[in-house]
Amino acid sequence: MITFISSIVALVIGFFLYGKFVERFFGATNSRSTPAIEINNGVDYVPMPTWKVFTIEFLNIAGLGPIFGAILGAMYGPIAYLWIVLGCIFMGAVHDYFSGMLSVRNHGASIPEIVGKYLGPGFQNFMRIFSLLLLIFVGVAFVSGPAGLLANLTAGGLEIWLYSIFAYYLIATLLPINKIIGRIYPVFGAALLIMAVGIAGAMIYYSVNGQLMIGELQWSSFQNWHHHPSENLLFPMMFIVISCGALSGFHSTQAPMMARCIRKESHGRHVFYGAMIAEGIVAIIWATAAMNFFGNAGNLNETMMVDGQNPAWVVNEISRSWLGAVGAVFAVIGVIACPITTGDTAFRSARLTIADVFKFDQSSIYKRLIISIPLFAVGFVLSRLEFATIWKYLGLSNQVLAVVVLWTGAMYLAKVKKSHWMLSLPATFMTIVCAAYLLVAPVKTGGLFFDPLWGTSAGVLVGLGSLGLFLFRARKFRH
Repeated sequence: MITFISSIVALVIGFFLYGKFVERFFGATNSRSTPAIEINNGVDYVPMPTWKVFTIEFLNIAGLGPIFGAILGAMYGPIAYLWIVLGCIFMGAVHDYFSGMLSVRNHGASIPEIVGKYLGPGFQNFMRIFSLLLLIFVGVAFVSGPAGLLANLTAGGLEIWLYSIFAYYLIATLLPINKIIGRIYPVFGAALLIMAVGIAGAMIYYSVNGQLMIGELQWSSFQNWHHHPSENLLFPMMFIVISCGALSGFHSTQAPMMARCIRKESHGRHVFYGAMIAEGIVAIIWATAAMNFFGNAGNLNETMMVDGQNPAWVVNEISRSWLGAVGAVFAVIGVIACPITTGDTAFRSARLTIADVFKFDQSSIYKRLIISIPLFAVGFVLSRLEFATIWKYLGLSNQVLAVVVLWTGAMYLAKVKKSHWMLSLPATFMTIVCAAYLLVAPVKTGGLFFDPLWGTSAGVLVGLGSLGLFLFRARKFRH
């Protein structure tokens, strides 16, 4: 239990210490007006209370990510603790903070426009296409999954639920952010946190009374516990599997929505850095629960790999066993409601991204429909296709997006003549991870399945080469 408690304490301390350092280093000041105050069009730019913006941001970036990703990451063993804690404090939360605050400083601009400003038009055009495709695919994935689960739980057919969820998505995308999202998201965000706290409380209770033995991170833990280690390499694959809770590029597509709603720059640490820390805590809780509910990480692998179960089943089993009837309710919220609330903001972010690209005003519902109808038509067509082939690439795509955003933040710091290492070092590390993953991961999970030693070495060279190129481009800002 020492590792579990220490990890949560470290994340909380990270928010107060490193989060404050990041805020001061960035130079957040309440003397500047935020986009919510300057523009305030009553649709996408709407000032809202900090607690509400925090819960919306938390649910936007979380959903099932820190639950399912943490469960799958726990299959690699207790070493997952290190990636979640260190990655969250020094990479993920910093990534999210800069994503949000650079948007605040640029009138609430979407992430491709921010990338274009600091890395140039080539990266901007790449990000416009790349992030838009990622958002659509995320939105579609979070239609099909919940629709299938609802069809199994009710008498309604799959078609009915698909139409129903798409109808909700369209409404949530069109209406002002404070009408639906601002009202129901805090409720679901609170439910996600309450479920995590309940699971954590149950673990502590059963550990104290001797019914549960929570494993610790020891030297013997520094190994790959996965049942198929040759196809699931600890490095780099664990760093891709566990994204939400440690570092996730998808978050950068969500931050600009809340950048248009915060009232003061000082609120950015709580909303952006804080929401990521909260997600890291949720990931720690679920990784610990998954590793220990079945005995240890080896038994978790046995259940997942041999018995053919999935993370949704694990969530349901743990919730029902430890929390009873209440747990069953939260499990349903977790595996159905949370994906839906991630999907609708993915489509909303896609609308805003397209609007920013074409400088298309979104103050009237007619203009929002002009973008939304074709967008949802594409999404609906994709929902009818076999999505498994596309979905396997989303993990890598998610972290590639994080890499670009980290380099963007580093270039911003270089341009304002501040030390860039806070972002350029994480960017270099994640460049190595993504390049190595592309080269060594099995073909079925989006890689080329080259020799691990050769592929990892090549990944290191790509990462160091990227750092060298960055330093070469940033040298003109030194004076």
